[in-house]
Amino acid sequence: MLAQPLSKGDTVGVIAISSPPKMAELHAGIPFLEEMGLRVELGDHIEETHAYFAGTDEARLADFHKMIKDPNIKAIFFACGGYGSGRIIPHINYSLVKAHPKILWGFSDLTYLHTAIRQQTGLVTFHGPMIASDLGNGKNDPDITLAGFNQLFTPMIRMYNEEISELTVIQAGEATGELVGGNLTLLMSTLCTPYEIDLQDKILFLEDINEEPYQIDSKLQQLRYSGKLNQLKGIVLGDFAKSEPKTDRPAFTLQEIFTHYLSDLGIPVMSGFQIGHCQPHFAIPFGVSAALSTDQKQLSIEPAVQSS
Repeated sequence: MLAQPLSKGDTVGVIAISSPPKMAELHAGIPFLEEMGLRVELGDHIEETHAYFAGTDEARLADFHKMIKDPNIKAIFFACGGYGSGRIIPHINYSLVKAHPKILWGFSDLTYLHTAIRQQTGLVTFHGPMIASDLGNGKNDPDITLAGFNQLFTPMIRMYNEEISELTVIQAGEATGELVGGNLTLLMSTLCTPYEIDLQDKILFLEDINEEPYQIDSKLQQLRYSGKLNQLKGIVLGDFAKSEPKTDRPAFTLQEIFTHYLSDLGIPVMSGFQIGHCQPHFAIPFGVSAALSTDQKQLSIEPAVQSS
């Protein structure tokens, strides 16, 4: 299920359903949307805090539902990640989301939301830089970031190759399948829940931040032992930011860990994609068909909004 594309003059919503955003960064990020010709409406509770959340569960859910059902709001952008989206997942009105399919844009902690929304409704969502924590901190690459947002205005094929970054082949091959995934830690938290990610015949994208090599090793081990990796058609490895060991003890490199768990699955696996907690951050949709080729060192993703 594809949302309608954006047009200049449209109103979009910005909310926080995880950790509270830094308000200075939020207001610094909003002009990026306005320069694309969009009007911005903030969630009613976006300035609230409740322990380590951006307001109570009820307040964050209310902002989400209000933006979903408001016919004047054409897309919802999330201010930042952190922690907390999983707490409201059981209480989302998925029938409301299905009745009002809209562009949903964010990443990191929003992985839980991406997975639940897609599997409960079929709606295609977008893994991309967030308004406060990415656009508002002055570190985003304007050209690649703008190109990512352009896919929301016009249906287009997204193409990632070595013109963007060097890619490393871990297992050679060709594959076509639905692109899903997100933050490795958040995906692991869906396992053995009603919102467990479905990986059957999928191309899985993974990224993470602040996870030491042994922690990434442990998570890939669990995915391997669960049988999830054997269901896949391909794997795309994004950025694993700040993954250096925190002590002087010996540690495997990430490439060694990836090779150990992912090189004998009989499917194409490539690493080095600048997607995740990194700059530049190449934005991708989840829930559409993609083609992964290690021979061409290329990921091609089908359009993710409706044609006019």
